[in-house]
Amino acid sequence: MSEQKQTVHIGTRRSALALRQVDLVIAALQPHHPDVHFQVHALATLGDKNQTASLPSLGKGLWTNELEAKLFNKEVDFIVHCLKDMPTTLPQGGKIGVVTEREDPRDVVVMKKKWAEEGKYKTLADLPEGAIVGTSSVRRAAQLRRRYPGLVFKDVRGNIETRMRKCDEEDYDCIILAAAGLLRMGYDERIAQWLDSTTEGGGMLHAVGQGALAMEIREGDEKTLEIIKPLCHEKTMVATFAERAVMRSLEGGCSVPIGVETKWVGEDQLQLKVTVVSLDGKESVDGRSVEVIKTIEEAEAMGQKLAEDLAKRGAQKILDFVNQGRASGGALKIGDL
Repeated sequence: MSEQKQTVHIGTRRSALALRQVDLVIAALQPHHPDVHFQVHALATLGDKNQTASLPSLGKGLWTNELEAKLFNKEVDFIVHCLKDMPTTLPQGGKIGVVTEREDPRDVVVMKKKWAEEGKYKTLADLPEGAIVGTSSVRRAAQLRRRYPGLVFKDVRGNIETRMRKCDEEDYDCIILAAAGLLRMGYDERIAQWLDSTTEGGGMLHAVGQGALAMEIREGDEKTLEIIKPLCHEKTMVATFAERAVMRSLEGGCSVPIGVETKWVGEDQLQLKVTVVSLDGKESVDGRSVEVIKTIEEAEAMGQKLAEDLAKRGAQKILDFVNQGRASGGALKIGDL
């Protein structure tokens, strides 16, 4: 009589991208655990259900709360998250067990298909004044307003396919998306321009944790941690924890204009860049640090130190204004500025 397989339950959002990411995780784990059956539990979170409200108005935890409830009720053993969707302070009892090797963390420009086919516009700098850029991210809109004050920004919600369809069929000239999602879904050909700190004409820093997947477990669940541990990528985990420390120290979330960029410039030397930009793009505070980092604790200390320096130089003033806007619900609408 054959021994029954152990079943490990995985929680995830039910979007096509989230399910694709879980498939990648299972495919990577299965060779390490041939006798384990991985069962996926997909559900819609608040961010999935509400496709009309702006993301900032929905608050923190919009992609994670429902999944964490299932984790703490022991309905699932771990959750696969996009790390950038996770609040920097987890609910009591939750722990990031593993961060996977990072996909390309940069943001990219996807042009309206008509413009791409005609070769009319290839970069943001090619767009005429008044051109409409779609994004649901205050971080992206604020940084791009700083560099391209003549462009108009308009909220765009939905999954990757929905946003690309809206770009092609509605009044958007282009949209800004994370490269990682496009690459995982096989939409590489839609990428018109890559955006990072070195982009000609004005750089843009990505979101905290962007491009990395995180697996959240229950605190103290060593059994599940042992199962998922083979996927842990130490360099990515250390770098992203430095990024998360910046945001936690500045009391930011995914709905504030904080951009980061981390890069290993030596075997143990981590370079961390941070920008905080006002919603209208007219004020900004930038910082950069390079340190020898070997542990998560050192990474978090580095992030906190740089954040404190930025706060003293005006970043806190910018974020206080943003948070006042969140309280009133008015200052965080992408297209209102």
